[in-house]
Amino acid sequence: MLEKTTRVNFLFDFYQALLTPKQRNYMELYYLEDYSLGEISETFTVSRQAVYDNIRRTESMLEAYEDKLHLYEKFKERQELLNQLVTVLDDQEFLQAEKLVKALKELE
Repeated sequence: MLEKTTRVNFLFDFYQALLTPKQRNYMELYYLEDYSLGEISETFTVSRQAVYDNIRRTESMLEAYEDKLHLYEKFKERQELLNQLVTVLDDQEFLQAEKLVKALKELE
């Protein structure tokens, strides 16, 4: 569950500008503020089921955006390359560093 929450939070960070204000509000409250479905439904005077449906639809939309744009995937790749670069530089394996620099340039 934590892995899913982390993924949805990243996707939300990348794609929230593509969501409606209502979708943003529900996602922020549910994922960032840790509100329950009941608390969100009381806040917006809608049914718990309506909140649940909206959140699930929004999650699907975020995944569809990621399937098309790959912003989160590219972010993870860059993070991994940066981590490798730090490790290599710490170990002073300069030949390996050249390979990483080349890989970083390919991301541009």
